[in-house]
Amino acid sequence: MYFVERGYGVPVLAVHGFTPDHRLMLGCLEPIFARIPGYRRLYPDLPGMGRTPGDGIDSSDDVLAALDAFVTEHIGTEPFLLIGESYGGYLGRAVASRRPDQVRGLALICSIGTAVEHAERTVPEHATLRIDPDLDADPGFTEMAVVRTAAAYERFKAEVQPGLDAADEATLARILQRYALSTEPESGPPFTRPALILCGRQDGITGYEDQYALLPHYPRATFAVLDVAGHNLQFEQPELFEALLTEWMTRTTTG
Repeated sequence: MYFVERGYGVPVLAVHGFTPDHRLMLGCLEPIFARIPGYRRLYPDLPGMGRTPGDGIDSSDDVLAALDAFVTEHIGTEPFLLIGESYGGYLGRAVASRRPDQVRGLALICSIGTAVEHAERTVPEHATLRIDPDLDADPGFTEMAVVRTAAAYERFKAEVQPGLDAADEATLARILQRYALSTEPESGPPFTRPALILCGRQDGITGYEDQYALLPHYPRATFAVLDVAGHNLQFEQPELFEALLTEWMTRTTTG
């Protein structure tokens, strides 16, 4: 798997969502780690996305196996933090279930909740709440933007669009045929380390209600639903996003 590495110290595995690539996570997390030293950040491209080929990948089980092998190769048995966005949050929960003594903290950003298939999810209707009337933006941005401003659009073009352009559509189509993991991430014992579950109140992709149902499995989770935020929560509410991620990181070190 192709990946980008930054910094030194406690490993942090950052897993992007379905179709984008590592730039989604690097763009929203590096401003935080620029202020907080002592962390080694690993930003992989999942199979079929970014610069990682999708040969032999036919399901989410295959993607999870590749991600777990990445942890073994690049982190080994060292304790680490895990941050996952959307589909990456779904996979991240599975990794935490497989490695409960190794994952010292789990943060989920607009994660898939208890309903994996999109048609089964409980999601709000799309609403755009902040609009720059003079902004001329690509439909790929405007169709899901809750905050339709120049600043949000610039981040979309830098952090999301490159991954969308690079994705291997044939591999993604195969994964979608077997999108749900064979073993539900919450089928084992509760995850008792510090967790964070961030959702957008206007997120029409993964919503927020299905994530609330995860709380019994994560007894040390902060659960936050941010207004004026959709599936691009990280750059539609950047100040709140960075504050909540920073507080979660503090909990992972102080207990």
